[in-house]
This record gives sequence, C-alpha cells and structure tokens, in this order.
Amino acid sequence: MASVVEYKGLKAGYHCGYCDSAAGKASCGMWAHSMTVQDYQDLIDRGWRRSGRYVYKPVMNQTCCPQYTIRCRSLQFQPSKSHKKVLKKMLKFLAKGEISKGNCEDEPMEPSMEDAVAGDMALINKLDLQCDLNLQESLEREVKKKGKSTKKEESNEFIQSQDKNEELGSGEPSHAVDVHTAPKPGKGADLSKPPCRKAKEIRKERKRLKLMQQSPAGGPEGFQAPREPKTKPNQPKSLEELIFESLPEDASHKLEVRVVRSSPPSSQFKATMLESYQVYKRYQMVIHNHSPDEPTVSQFTGFLCTSPLEPETPPNGPDCGYGSFHQQYWLDGKIIAVGVIDILPYCVSSVYLYYDPDYSFLSLGVYSALREIAFTRQLHEKASQLSYYYMGFYIHSCPKMRYKGHYRPSDLLCPETYVWVPIEQCLPSLENSKYCRFNQDPEAADEGRSRDPDRLQVLYKKAILPYGVFKQQQREPGEEAAVLQYASLVGQACSERMLLFRN
Repeated sequence: MASVVEYKGLKAGYHCGYCDSAAGKASCGMWAHSMTVQDYQDLIDRGWRRSGRYVYKPVMNQTCCPQYTIRCRSLQFQPSKSHKKVLKKMLKFLAKGEISKGNCEDEPMEPSMEDAVAGDMALINKLDLQCDLNLQESLEREVKKKGKSTKKEESNEFIQSQDKNEELGSGEPSHAVDVHTAPKPGKGADLSKPPCRKAKEIRKERKRLKLMQQSPAGGPEGFQAPREPKTKPNQPKSLEELIFESLPEDASHKLEVRVVRSSPPSSQFKATMLESYQVYKRYQMVIHNHSPDEPTVSQFTGFLCTSPLEPETPPNGPDCGYGSFHQQYWLDGKIIAVGVIDILPYCVSSVYLYYDPDYSFLSLGVYSALREIAFTRQLHEKASQLSYYYMGFYIHSCPKMRYKGHYRPSDLLCPETYVWVPIEQCLPSLENSKYCRFNQDPEAADEGRSRDPDRLQVLYKKAILPYGVFKQQQREPGEEAAVLQYASLVGQACSERMLLFRN
C-alpha cells in the first residue's frame, strides 16, 4: 500500500513549548492518511517527526529553537554512571521496596504532545474528525461506564484485564522482567567522549547476541531476556545485565514490560486502553498542570494512539513486526508508565513517554530510555538492519533539553545535507550558533534532494499521475510553489513513492 499525504505548507509565528516564545516557532507539516514504515524511516532521516497522523518538519534556520534529529548507536551504547544509578534504584525498589531520597536522577520533561504542535492544533483537530472514531467512541463508552471508580475497584479491574489478555493470547511480544539484587554502580562512561570497546568486549557482545537468538522465549509471544553469564571482575556489566539482574524470591515488587500494537489496536491494547488513558490524564494534570477535564479522549487517541503507519510483518523483520506500539510498564499488575514507540526498518523511534506521577522517584524517563535501547538491541537479533534508537529532537539552544546527548555514542542529523555527524563534532559549533550545518565539506549537497519534480506522484480524483501531467491541468495560484516546497522537503525518493493528495 502506498503512503497518502496531504501537504499543509509552512506554519510560522506560533508558540514554542521549549523556550515559551509566543511566536517564534516555524515548521512545515502534512497530514498522513497512511504511510509505509520505509517512507517514514526516510522522512525522519530528513528531519521529519510525527504527532499522531500529523507529520512535521521544523524550519531550522527560522524557528526559535532548532530541533536536530538525534539517534543513539544502540549496539555500542554503554550506560553512564548516572544511568547505572537509575537502574540500581529500580532494582532496590523492586527487591526491597526501598525508595531513594534526594535527586531523582531524571531528565527534564519535554513539552506535552499538544504543545509540540501547538500552532497546528486547529488543523489537526479538523483533519482528525473522521479518523479512528471507533477507537475514540469505544474509550468514551468505557469512561462513562466506569464513572468515578475507587482505586481498589480499578486495581481489581486491572488484574482481571491482565488475566483475560493472557488467556486470549494476543500474539503481542511481552518483556517480562524478573529483576533481582542490585548491581554495583561501576564507573560509567565519560559523557564527553564516545565509549571505547575492546576486542574482548566485542566478542562478549557477540556471544550475548547468540544467546538471545537461542532463547526459547524470543518468539512472538514474549521477549524474555536470557540469563547472562557473570562478567569478569574487570569487565563492566552490559546494559542487559544491569537491567535483568535476578530478584530474591521474596521481592517486594514485580515489574513487567509489555509491547502491544497500538495501530491498528490489538485486543490487548483495547483491553488496557482505559487504564492507559487514566495514567496519561493524571500525568498531564500533575506534570503539565492541565485542568481536570484535559486531556480529552480525542486528544489522547489522536496524539498517542492513532498512527498513519501501516503494520508490516516481513519474514526478515522483528517478530512483532513494524509499525506503532505502546510499551507498557506494569508494576504489580498496574500500568505505571507507557512509552509510545515506532518500530521502523532501521530503528526504534521514541515518540513520547507518560507515567504515573506517584512513581516519579523511579526516574522513569531515564529508565524507559534505557529499556528502549535494550529493546532495540534485542530486535536487531532478528532484523540485522535495525540497530539505532531515535530519541526525537535534540535542542541545544534550550539547556534543559540537552539530556538526550548523554546517551552515547550518538549522532545529529545535518539540517542541510542530511548526513549523520557524531555529536562530539557538533557541540562546538552549537555553542557558537543555535543553527548549524554539521557537514564540514562545503561542497557537499543533499544527495536525496528533489531533482525531477515532474516525477512526483499525485493522487487526484482517485487517479494516480505524475506531477508533470497534473500541472498541465491545474492553474491554481500557488499550486506549483507548494508542490515544489513539498518535494524539496521529502526528497526525490519519497516524492516518487508517496502519493500527494490534491483536491
């Protein structure tokens, strides 16, 4: 199935959720009626990002806070000292119920999903009216039916829903975690440099990957991490060893991480959607100071549940397939956090995270990022091309948003030539100017740029035709300028594959 998009053009002069500028933000956007995972992969490799079905690209040399696409090379990732502290804190809480005091070691909160595309809210709400109404209406019915339940009733419902889902066997992968004794903190990587790897470590990594392939739980019913052999005293523990430490038999808590397909919604996703919505609503009220009647059901489903990505399950892909998913964190039978992710041909792309504010002390922002990196490495075992963890946008001009640069090694996307450049090489330039071209070759150009707009594919009156033919039939003012702008932003390959809907 081909991608079908409706280009909406440039939107400038609206509120920025990062610096709070009233009219400093600028971006171009399009509504994606449907999109293949390969097209979206190519788009995010050109600086695009989605919020629900709305796909947008910051105008980097105009916007108040330039947003650079950032990716972590997950196979080479080594947790830093602060990352290890977060994992150790989780282990202590699970094993003994200990709650650490003082600095929660978490990262700053990103703006709400609504703030991220604030200037386009009216457009999004208008376009989203006919999208996924069944999902929205289903959730609204559940909200009305539940009414004001007590916490005890909600807890019972959770347990029942969980048991029911397990009996149904949804075919969704589930990450079961039996985390036991706390690891030693270790020394951690120098954040100013990419981590070095010795040949012995690389051999050990290969052995770990081989063990994961042999794991009997690596099929579509679950992603149970295998037991790791103990590392030698002089070797740092891997990310997986730090996450999947064994718990004592009398552990205080049990944590389980499940990955459920959100679009189209799987049976397991539908069964847990109300609980997930309640967590998101509480998160928005406490963290982002939203009123009790926000967010609405339509905002929740529109931003975090619906997706234009068409699910794909090729034989050489991950067992769960490609597309949009929710990674649910279940603590003692209750959802405490949800990571919204896209699984694409070359990466796991983080869309958003929300969590129960009562568990802020667990640094769930950092913890979930580490789990998603480990998940990326696991998917790589079946889909060898899938090896990157995309963290969204890195915003150097906003100091509180620089935390994404702490996951090393990582790269930033050059906003002019769309090549990846190690973040260490980018930081000196960003200290001098908030907008930078990272490619140091002055002769280098965008290799994927639009070279022949006439080959762009147009969907017009239920017919597909090249733009070269379509433009001969149209004399609308501004039509050609809009199409050429779209072609320059998506590149030649996507412009030939995706169908540009014209009214």
